[in-house]
Formats: sequence, structure tokens, C-alpha cells
Amino acid sequence: MNLTITHWLSIVALLVCSTQLLADDNKPASLAKELAVFQPFLGTWQADFSVPADQPPMRDISRWERALNGTAVRTLHSINAGMYGGESLMFWDKSKNALVFYYFTTAGFYTQGTIEVLSPTEFVAFEDVTGNQDGITQVKSISRFTDGHFTVSTQYLKQGKWTTPEQRTYVRSNETVQFK
Repeated sequence: MNLTITHWLSIVALLVCSTQLLADDNKPASLAKELAVFQPFLGTWQADFSVPADQPPMRDISRWERALNGTAVRTLHSINAGMYGGESLMFWDKSKNALVFYYFTTAGFYTQGTIEVLSPTEFVAFEDVTGNQDGITQVKSISRFTDGHFTVSTQYLKQGKWTTPEQRTYVRSNETVQFK
């Protein structure tokens, strides 16, 4: 009987330790303090764009993830299962004393920019665009996380004039980012 009790106690102890290890694995991994604004954005999201009635629907799937031991955040996104997509890496640049990022696209252009944190859940990004065939040379976007979703308002400097801001709302998603 003592062997049976010892056996069951060993199983219970093993289960408790396993549960604790699983709980630790499921904790959100930390980011460098300079990247704290991005913590609620981690995960996969989707936004359905407003398009004219005669245009096909457009869905953006975006994945935000911790990178480089929490010293960077990597984003991947694709529109309409890879019709267009891109990848970013955001990190704290000590020499510039600023949050910076690089964004590379499937359309053959890239951007680089800085991010200004406005609040613990809001930031503005300023981008310089290189190689865009539509004449876009700069982008300004404001991202806000509230109530389990986030909105992005984006303006483009296109052929010397700023466009009207476009707004998208992203909600949690189980879809995956796809590239062709």
C-alpha cells in the first residue's frame, strides 16, 4: 500500500511540475523596455479594408512577434493571401536614441523610419520610402490599441501631396500570413 501511495504522490508531483512548466511557457515573453508599447500588439490580426462596391474585398493578415531575445519586434503581413506583403523589424537604436524600423515589401520597395511613442498603447511611425512606383515617398501612420483590437490611420506623401488618412481596424485572427 505504501508503494501505491508513493506512486500516486510521484504522479501528482510530476503533474504539478509539468503544469507549472506549461504555465511558464505560456506567459508572454518580455520585450525590451523601449519596445513595451508593442506588447499588446503581439499575435496575429486581420483587417478588412473598405473598398468600393465594384472592387474585390481586401484582407490584411498581420503577425507581430518577439524577435532577437526581445530586443526587436518582427511583423509579417500579407494582403489577399500574398497578393502583396511585407516584413518589418523594429528595434531600439542606441546611437539614435530612438525606435527605428525597416520594412521590406513583395512589391520591390522598402521603407525605413522612426517611431514615436505617444502613450503606453499608441505610437506614430514616420517612414521614408525608397523605390515605390506609385510616387509615394513618405508614410505617416498612427496605431492605437484599445479594447482588444487596434486601429491604424495611414497617410501617404504621394507625388508631393499628402493623401486623406485611411483607417483600418485589426481584430485577433487564426489566419496565417501567406506569401506567393
